[in-house]
Amino acid sequence: MAPRPLIVRLRNWVGDVVLTVPALRLLQAHGYELELVGKGWAASLLAGEGWPVHARPRTLRARIAQLKALGRAARAVDPDFDSRENALVLPPAFSAALEMRLAGLKAVGNATEARSMLLKRALPAVREGHELLRTWLLACRFLRVDAEPPPAITLRTPAVDQDAADAMLAAQAVRPGFIVICPFASGQVAKQDKAWPAFGDFSRALLERGRDVIACPGPGEEWIVATQHPGVKRLDGVRLATYGAILRRAALMVSNDTGPAHLAAAVGAPILSVLGPTDPAQWAPWGPTVELVRSASGWPTVGEVLARVDARLRP
Repeated sequence: MAPRPLIVRLRNWVGDVVLTVPALRLLQAHGYELELVGKGWAASLLAGEGWPVHARPRTLRARIAQLKALGRAARAVDPDFDSRENALVLPPAFSAALEMRLAGLKAVGNATEARSMLLKRALPAVREGHELLRTWLLACRFLRVDAEPPPAITLRTPAVDQDAADAMLAAQAVRPGFIVICPFASGQVAKQDKAWPAFGDFSRALLERGRDVIACPGPGEEWIVATQHPGVKRLDGVRLATYGAILRRAALMVSNDTGPAHLAAAVGAPILSVLGPTDPAQWAPWGPTVELVRSASGWPTVGEVLARVDARLRP
């Protein structure tokens, strides 16, 4: 069978991309050879899946040139490339569809932001439900199939990243049974911060339980660990595939609503997802290892989360 390249524009946030992995696998299972375009970190995040990931340039001119080059390469191996739908737009933004159109691609995507005129096929956007299911349904509609999503993402990471993770943990003398915290979260939901206000008090209480506690801050987040979480071991500059491998070794992760929480669930790490204003029906991490910690009155207390930690780690 001749190759069938499919150019796919990825979403722009770590958690969003993690949640698209089942949809991407579904496309691959139906015979498409994926050419993914996304943020620079996406190649590391998806390194274990074996898909080509192209870093999206900064300027519109360069983005269009990149998509045209991918189109030329696809035509060289697939004579039918221009006679079929040959691209899929996962972000809902107008610009994502415009770039595909200006590059001469026949893209499919949701009919959001008045972009139906730019798409070869514009599909009705799903307004409710979990974000993983929305992308899954978009892939199903592109393929014209009905299929059930998997219960877990099971994101793969390369062996080299597991080796790097183990080396980092050994260099910091991190003992088995360690806990990973992710006290970072950007943005707001309903004008409320997504970061648990009591995370600093929680990490101090957690350290008193005698386990090693580590954090893997992103660029510019190092000061948060240094100033608000004294005693937590900091692993700086960890690439996403290595982060996933570290999480595989963890006894537990405790996280805000942020990308690494979705990464933890995707690699099968036990996770307590501390949610405040975030709607779990749309954004909870996906998988059987996830436990949500919420409170009807707002954020949970330190004591409530510690009780969940103790229950999860009880022999």
